[in-house]
Amino acid sequence: MNKLMTMIASAASLAVASLAWSATANAGAVLDKVLDTKTLTVAVGTDWGVMSSLGDNRELVGYDIDVAKGIAEYLGVQVKFITPGWDVIAAGRWNGRWDMAMGQMTPQKSRTEKFAFPAVYSYYRAVALVHKDSKATKLSDLNGKVVGIGAGDNTEQYANNTLVADWPGAKSIDFKFKAGEIKSYSGTAFDDLRLGDGVRLDAVLYGEVLARNAIKAGYPMKILGEPLYSAPGAIAIMRGDNEFNDKIAAAVQSMRDNGTLSKLSMKWYDGVDYTVEK
Repeated sequence: MNKLMTMIASAASLAVASLAWSATANAGAVLDKVLDTKTLTVAVGTDWGVMSSLGDNRELVGYDIDVAKGIAEYLGVQVKFITPGWDVIAAGRWNGRWDMAMGQMTPQKSRTEKFAFPAVYSYYRAVALVHKDSKATKLSDLNGKVVGIGAGDNTEQYANNTLVADWPGAKSIDFKFKAGEIKSYSGTAFDDLRLGDGVRLDAVLYGEVLARNAIKAGYPMKILGEPLYSAPGAIAIMRGDNEFNDKIAAAVQSMRDNGTLSKLSMKWYDGVDYTVEK
């Protein structure tokens, strides 16, 4: 019996050692790939306004683009952008197609099951927009209305009154209305709202910066009422590579310390520093 117990104990020890070795061997796999290939692959959007969009030369430009370039420079690698769409990014099934995602994702607790959030690099406020001809004068006027949101965005949860403010430093959320129907868009819903009040949509929910830039670009919309909520926007990576996480965190902290992050925000957001919480 003693011999049998010894054999079982030895086998268990080998199994534990094997698992520990495997975890060590896989640690830093993403960072190793980035450094070996000299390329940081970053997921961004093509229609995220001043965060990231296609410029006059069909090249990606924006605040998120410049921040990603700064991180790549810190790592000593080139940056490669890929544009899978926010719904695909937020779903978390990356399968190694990109290493890091921009988009100022809110680091909600539910998302930490799939993602790690190395650094907050912006703060934003979500707002409701209606057509300029809308008769709505307050947020409660949107009760039971048709509301457009970006696929995978937490404004959908707000519209359903199910958004939980569980990110670091979160304040309680006051739900001003509950949508009757929610339409999800892989891009923005602005084009449907511009068709007229109630034609396809009664309102859309987006970040304040994106909303104001759309209005500035000529979309016949107006912001309704006060911001719905404010939240931090973070860089997202897949869980499991602490070394990669720490390198990105260090890169963003370096940009924050030397003033680059603030300067980039003021460059793209008309002199406003969104890198600090208001």
